[in-house]
Amino acid sequence: MEIDSYIDLYRGGLLNNVIPFWAQHSPDVRYGGYFTCLDSHGNVFDTDKFVWLQCRQVWCFSMLYNKVEQKQEWLDTALLGAGFLEKYGRDQNGDWYFSLSREGAPLTQSYNIFSDCFASMAFGQLYKATQNPEHARISVDTFHRILSRKENPKGIYDKNFPGTRPLKGFALPMILCNLVLEIEHLLLPELVESTIQNGINAILHEFYRPEFGLILENITPDGHFSDSFEGRLINPGHAIEAMWFLMDLAERSNNKELAQQATNITLDILEFGWDKKYGGIYYFLDVKGLPPQQLEWDQKLWWVHIETLISLLKGYLHTGDERCWAWFEKVHEYTWTHFADQQNPEWFGYLNRQGEVLLPLKGGKWKGCFHVPRGLYQCWKTLEAIREKKSSEIQFS
Repeated sequence: MEIDSYIDLYRGGLLNNVIPFWAQHSPDVRYGGYFTCLDSHGNVFDTDKFVWLQCRQVWCFSMLYNKVEQKQEWLDTALLGAGFLEKYGRDQNGDWYFSLSREGAPLTQSYNIFSDCFASMAFGQLYKATQNPEHARISVDTFHRILSRKENPKGIYDKNFPGTRPLKGFALPMILCNLVLEIEHLLLPELVESTIQNGINAILHEFYRPEFGLILENITPDGHFSDSFEGRLINPGHAIEAMWFLMDLAERSNNKELAQQATNITLDILEFGWDKKYGGIYYFLDVKGLPPQQLEWDQKLWWVHIETLISLLKGYLHTGDERCWAWFEKVHEYTWTHFADQQNPEWFGYLNRQGEVLLPLKGGKWKGCFHVPRGLYQCWKTLEAIREKKSSEIQFS
């Protein structure tokens, strides 16, 4: 497929398929916020509202308004979610709940700091559209609260016995590398730089293990390998997603060495995580090849594949490594054949190892208006950048 055809596919998939699906079926015009539990046709099958998905959708429609076109209906959709979150989303400490009832009553405590991460991201992006100082204040206050909790993010809700096998997870330093760029316009420059450097250091010098050539999901507090279920866990999608975050940081500082390192790690993880029998990328693996504890380890998930497409395209853009383009075409073919619904809008989320649809939902407790639209946007814009770069190379060759 020619690059122009890829651009048309990703742009059209975003603007003519995925976003109209969420814009039509998701808004709760009665109580505010969004329905995310939607079947293959967009029918609501559960009305609980998961705060991190509410935040992600606020971010998504704000981002489209800011970066694609200033459509009033996109901003109105973002404000519908933001108003609901402002009213019901936080506890008395300012921490964001995990889930709410349709009407906004708390259902699940603020045990998960990722609600906070996406709240900060959402209100930071929304502020760019509205210039409402309250949106900026919520974003910044939440970010500082995240930093204050990062050493013990679950707090009283941590189920592990203290002191026996303490571990620190990859997800938070990974997300902070992306979040700090999202709200850079609201933060002091020195805080931005320290957060970036701490994130890069954690990813490349703690969680990345040269002896395996892979990124671990959990390590000991002093940065060592833990030979346990949790310590041996590899989440290929998480690790590859983090690599395009690093590539964006590399682009920001014109750090070609960092871009190359992130590209090489992407390719190594993908080679390790690719199912050579059925195709697609495994959800979880054990770094030693032992049986993982997660029973869903061999499922194929939507977000893993769309995030991989982003990293491969950005790797190709920044390094010109032809392996990235070859892998992109391979992952693209699998993704669009298996996840994109050929009869109805949006994508399926969950496949079995053989690539068959496990659940016909388009949204639920974990899947919302985020990875697919963000991925389509990122791929669209990165493909355009690749086309422009190639055009310039031809012009000046």
